[in-house]
Parts: sequence; structure tokens; C-alpha cells
Amino acid sequence: MKIIEKFKSNPWLIAGAITLLVVLWMMSGAFSAEPAEEQQAAGEAEQTVPQVRVVDQRAELVDRVIDVYGRTEPARLVTLKAETGGRVVAVPAAEGSYVEAGGDLVVLDVRDREAQLARARAEAESARLSYEAEKQLKNESYVSETRLAAARAQYEAARAELRRMEVDLANTRIRAPFNGALQERLVEVGDYVAAGDPVAVFVDIDTLIVSGSITETERANLVPGSTAIAELVTGERVEGRIRYIAPVADEATRTFRVELEVPNPERSLPAGITAQVHVPAGQTFAHRISPSILALDENGEIGIKTVAEDGTVRFNRIEVVKSTNNGMWIAGLPEAARIITVGQGFVKPGDKVRTVRDETSGFAIAAGSTVAPAQGD
Repeated sequence: MKIIEKFKSNPWLIAGAITLLVVLWMMSGAFSAEPAEEQQAAGEAEQTVPQVRVVDQRAELVDRVIDVYGRTEPARLVTLKAETGGRVVAVPAAEGSYVEAGGDLVVLDVRDREAQLARARAEAESARLSYEAEKQLKNESYVSETRLAAARAQYEAARAELRRMEVDLANTRIRAPFNGALQERLVEVGDYVAAGDPVAVFVDIDTLIVSGSITETERANLVPGSTAIAELVTGERVEGRIRYIAPVADEATRTFRVELEVPNPERSLPAGITAQVHVPAGQTFAHRISPSILALDENGEIGIKTVAEDGTVRFNRIEVVKSTNNGMWIAGLPEAARIITVGQGFVKPGDKVRTVRDETSGFAIAAGSTVAPAQGD
């Protein structure tokens, strides 16, 4: 009561108390606002860190396969040319037909070649007899060395002419140089051909090759003579051996030509169709991924984005080991990797990210791997 009476009698005390209460209230608001602002700033900072989905995966030991895309070709293809002149009198082989080595493809008119051949035989026989007689006389010392040498020269010249006539007559029949098919005939009956004119295109279809190109890095893993499987566009799979690897790269593409030799004894495989060669190249550790998560760096290199232990994004250049219907096997990642599956297009190497485990990834985690808890789970 005395306190109340004292305040009533001294109004300035009431004013001072009110002022003190107002100051204390304002100071309490200032202190409480600072932690709130810090919490708000922390929340905003957390919201600015992008979130990505990841899977934790371990590499597996897989068979390395190099895929070479190319097409089938005949093992040999030659353009046959006439070696003597004459008119075409017969074309025994039809285009596309199979002809064994030595079979006639085009026949030329022999004209008077047989008569000339008979004369050449007679002259060669006459020269031989003269040479034998001169040798007999030389043994009896009736002929000089010079006369004997002249007789021998005449005999050799006659033999050479006879051989030339035999070859000329034989060249009137243009024959298959090996077992194969007549791809194209360039002349018909009645045409006149001179020596050197092309008359037919002949191919070896008993053996095919699948030709393609490989990169500089792939070449080191291929060995001539090794076996490989060729998968044709028709669905057929055939086995062959690598017969050739180019020693020099193509200047335009920086790739090396490679040829797979495939037996075709039944001649059922056509030439000129698309094929893919699967070449075994040892074993390596690799991760299986979906091609949809591949990314490019600023230099255009292909790779995969992963998240390091400290939560930063890393770009890993990769090498395709093999492709299957269930995904791609790649090398170039650590044995245990946290791979970004969703959101890799919105982050760059060095960015801090929050990670969420991807439970709906389109590819499975490697068998036997241990999945570590992802950040943000």
C-alpha cells in the first residue's frame, strides 16, 4: 500500500517504470531475432544446394568386347581383261552363276591362230633338227662354234614363237582364276575386244570378309589371327578370324581398317550387307549403366557424373567395354562409385549437391555390391 501511495504521489516514477518496461521488451525482441535470421539464412542456403538421385555401385569383372560395325565383302574381287584381241563368239557363264577355277567365262574367235600355231610347231621342229645336226658335226670337228651358236639361236627363237602362239591361242578363252561367281559380264556376243579391255568382274564368295574401322585405343587390344563373332543384319551369327589390321591409320578419320575372314562354303551368306563384329579383348572391371545417364564435358568427351564422399560432383571420362540389351558396361570409374542417375544435366563438376538414393533406376546394382547409405537419406 505504501508503494502504491508513493507512485500516486510521484507520477514521474510511473513514467520511468513504463519506459523501462518498453526498453526491456524491445531488447528482448532484438536478441530473439538474431537466431531466427540465422535459421532463415541456413534454410535458404540449404535450398540452393541442388538435389540429385544416385545409386551406389561396385564394378564387376566382365569380358571385354570390342564392337566393330562394317559390312560383308567378297574375299577377292577381280576385273578380268582380255589379253589378246578378237571378237566375242560365246559367253558360257551367266551373270551370278558359280564357276569353278578354269571354267570359261568369255570365248573369243581364234581366227587363223590354229594355223599359225601349226606353222610355229613345224618351224620349231625344223630348227631343232638343224641344231641337232650342227651339234653332231661339231663333235666331228666339221662345224665351227659360231655356226653352232647360230643354229641354237634359230632353234630358241622358233621355240619362243611357238610358245607365244600357244599363249595367244589360250588367251582366246577367258577363264575363272579361282572358284567364284561371275559378278558382272561387260561384253556380249559380237563385241570386239582388244588386249587390255575389261570383259568381266569375278568374285570369290567361298570366303567373305567383314570389314570395319577401329579406334586408336581399340587397335592395341586386337591381334591378327584371333577369333571373333560376326552378327549379320539378317540375324545370322558366324565365326571367323581376324586376317588383317591396317598398320597405318586413315588420315581423315584416324581409324584403322580391320578385316574378319569368314568361311562361306555353302555360299549362303551374301556380300555387301551390314554386320557387327564382336571381338573378345580380355577381361576388365566395369560398371553396368543406362546409356541415358551419359554426359559430355566442355571438351566434348563422353563420361559419367558421380558424387564424391565430400558431396561434390565429379566428371569421369569412360570407355565403353561392351553393349548389351540390358545396358552398357563401362570402364573408367572407381571400383565403388556413387553414380548420378537423375539431375546430372543441372550440375557441373565441383558443385555441392544433396543426394537421394534412386530406388527406380533403370539398371540394376552390380551383383554382390554393398550399397552405402546416400547423403540426405
